[in-house]
Amino acid sequence: NATMNYTAGRRKIIFAALAVLPLFTALICLGFGRYALGLFDTVRILFSGITKAEITAVERSVIFSVRLPRIILAAFVGAGLSCAGAAFQSLFTNPLATPDTLGVASGASFGAVSALLFRSNLIVVQLSALVFGLAACAATYSAGRFRGRSSVVMIVLSGMVVSALFQAFVSLVKYAADPQDILPSITYWLMGSLAGTSYADIAKAVPPLLAAIFVLWLFRWRLNVLSLSREEALS
Repeated sequence: NATMNYTAGRRKIIFAALAVLPLFTALICLGFGRYALGLFDTVRILFSGITKAEITAVERSVIFSVRLPRIILAAFVGAGLSCAGAAFQSLFTNPLATPDTLGVASGASFGAVSALLFRSNLIVVQLSALVFGLAACAATYSAGRFRGRSSVVMIVLSGMVVSALFQAFVSLVKYAADPQDILPSITYWLMGSLAGTSYADIAKAVPPLLAAIFVLWLFRWRLNVLSLSREEALS
């Protein structure tokens, strides 16, 4: 009992530290940039609305208009990616299953650049990326099954093949794109950036992310069962 209590207490401490660490990291990142701020100055500016501390217009703009939206969106994007990775690992019973190794990232990239090639709007680009990402995942799963069963090695190898195939398609689209107009947009999208993030962008991106994370949370026990061996799952 003493050992179990010690293990449980240690686990709670680790979980608490892991919960606080992202907040502390975000607080430090608020001070980085061309307009550098110390930790205490960052806290003073961030809580100026509560403490009524005097801050300059530049400090208010740098923290609340430029850096804070980026960090908030980065945190939610990171949460979405981590939940996606955990879901893939449970679904495929494979600790190496990630959007990259399964070809999902490459498939989504091909869907996005294809939509950008035809000058589609942002919604169409996102939907196209989603559809082709799902198609890449389905292709990897189908190719990775051998005699009705899948293995870690087969899934990873299939993901590498599917990823290479869609990467070739992306290169083909980039070759066919207009180098003056479309190609810069494709390159910028593939590299990704949080520069210029506003609170309006957060309002558009965060609700779908939270909805997807909530669905995964509702099916968390099923995902846990999927990560077990067949005999343990059946029991």
